[in-house]
Amino acid sequence: MSTKAGFVSLIGRPNAGKSTLMNSLLGEKIAMVSQKANATRKRSNAIVMHEDTQIIFVDTPGLHEKEKILNQYMLDEALKAMGDCDLIVYLAPVTDGIEHYEKFLKINNGKVKHIIVISKIDQVKQEKLFKCINAYNQFSEHFEALIPVAIPKKVGHVDLLNTIAKNLPDSPFLFDPEDLTSELVRDIYAGFIREGIFENVSDEVPYESDVIIDSIEEDNGIDRIYATIIIEKESQKGIIIGKGGDCIKRIGKSAREKVERLSGQKAYLQLQVTVKKGWTKDVNFLKEIGYSNAQDK
Repeated sequence: MSTKAGFVSLIGRPNAGKSTLMNSLLGEKIAMVSQKANATRKRSNAIVMHEDTQIIFVDTPGLHEKEKILNQYMLDEALKAMGDCDLIVYLAPVTDGIEHYEKFLKINNGKVKHIIVISKIDQVKQEKLFKCINAYNQFSEHFEALIPVAIPKKVGHVDLLNTIAKNLPDSPFLFDPEDLTSELVRDIYAGFIREGIFENVSDEVPYESDVIIDSIEEDNGIDRIYATIIIEKESQKGIIIGKGGDCIKRIGKSAREKVERLSGQKAYLQLQVTVKKGWTKDVNFLKEIGYSNAQDK
């Protein structure tokens, strides 16, 4: 039997639902999700088997304007993912206008074929959905297909996977079919902790924080994870820790539960907080903590 395989980049504005869609199609939570925009900073992938096709979804930071060096890195990650893939899935929330898509068309410039996924259709009436579809149909010569989806209800998922498979090249599988991702476990766990920060801390603190996994040890069936939360300002340390340590406990509890669901075994998580002033603008430090392509503006 001939097989297909390929890389599919999930592209769209910040908070379009890219990470949520990837987790849903995989059937496991490996990418952090937040209602706040620009939560995803690096590319990550999920390996989804669909009949005789291996689809490697690449989650990306949202397409947005360059600001800090860190934001520039995030945009570069999205642009590189677009250039390195076999197919693009462009996520367009049904409540959006078409201006975001028009910007994407200029960036892509017909280099990589793409599918439009209209997301969040469960949040609007049919009249709004039909109006949205008609707006995108004026660009029909540019895309391979347009598929409405409701991610929580998995509406449109099979249609999406079938359409992706049809547009991928004949190829042997690129990864072991049993693998869920090629990401490092420490990167997934760091994402879970960052998600806990986004869930429990408001304002700018989540955007000026990051997580380093110092070590992971297995001890009698328990994963012991030691991590450091980095922040930019001394005043943010008290916010992250909270009164009597209540905030950092909530962050740790949220992350630990996600770790245990993914690993299938008990986890112990120890968090510490350190201040690194101006880290989002420090190219050398950004490279040191994993933003390898960070560069001065």
